[in-house]
Amino acid sequence: MEKRRIDVVIPVFNEIEIIELLHQRVDAACQSTGQSYRIIYVDDGSRDGTADWIAKHAIDANRSQADQSQNAGLESKGAVRLLSLSRNFGQPAAITAGLHASDADCVVLMDGDLQDPPELIPELLQKFESGAGVVIAQRSSRKETFVRGLCFAAFHRLFQILSESNVPKNTGTFCLMNRQAVDAICRLDESHRFFPALRSWVGFNVEIVRFERQERAGGEPKQTFTRLLRYALDAIFGNSLKPLRLLTASGVTLCALSIAAAAWFVGKRLIGFETAELGFTTILCSILGLGGFQLIATGVLGEYIGRIYEECRKRPPYLLASDLSSDSAAGTMIHPIQQSPSEHSTATDYSRRLSA
Repeated sequence: MEKRRIDVVIPVFNEIEIIELLHQRVDAACQSTGQSYRIIYVDDGSRDGTADWIAKHAIDANRSQADQSQNAGLESKGAVRLLSLSRNFGQPAAITAGLHASDADCVVLMDGDLQDPPELIPELLQKFESGAGVVIAQRSSRKETFVRGLCFAAFHRLFQILSESNVPKNTGTFCLMNRQAVDAICRLDESHRFFPALRSWVGFNVEIVRFERQERAGGEPKQTFTRLLRYALDAIFGNSLKPLRLLTASGVTLCALSIAAAAWFVGKRLIGFETAELGFTTILCSILGLGGFQLIATGVLGEYIGRIYEECRKRPPYLLASDLSSDSAAGTMIHPIQQSPSEHSTATDYSRRLSA
């Protein structure tokens, strides 16, 4: 197998209960590949000491191991990096920060709750070595509560119907991407980011690896219903014009029905048939129905207009509070601005240009 450099990007938020187990399993999985690797944790504004544990244990321990390897004349294959965001920006922003910081040959992206098994990393890498540009982990089943599982199933079904993105069913963020795919995603500077759709849009040779999604290793799900709903709206309205087209089709249909009904009543009157007068209830139902449709249409338009407003503000997707790395005395600050392919460089080179 050709020697590769692998970055494993893991966004974390208040995962103090499982962070030690997470690090142990990811580190062991990366070591089993025999490749040079770096684990990039992106702390999304945790308030329970998650970032402190990574800094004090994972990074310090890795530095000690690297020093021991260097003294023994051996090559140190692993490293740990911690990016701490200035506040909780949400998972899409944390993923973006991790991808901006990566400069490896390939990048593994996974959740930090251990529902994505790190032990799958060698299999993802195997597919990559076989020529795949993007290797997506597809859930064959998932262990969730009934209500939560039902909500996820409804969302994925609705997304498949309304979206114009060819996202494989039952897939999330867990994947491996080559350098080209990562660079392409980093060039996309939209504010509302649904990562599976972005990954699908950039294309490249895609392979699928199936796995059984596990239960959380500990703690409670950090994604609230409100945040999941916002994520779902971003996924649909940020990646498809079908809702607008459905509104247009509905409007045309209603107009055609109203014209047909008017012609029917006028025709009956002209040929002498009695026409029953429309009662108050009928008129009230018609007004409420049309009014409800207009409010829904206004809401859909508002979702698109709100996203246009967000894009026009040109705010960065995240702000970085600190950057620590085990392979240097002090981390190198990265800047949350995407670069074109010709301008793309590592975080270190970019920070040097900023300080020049």
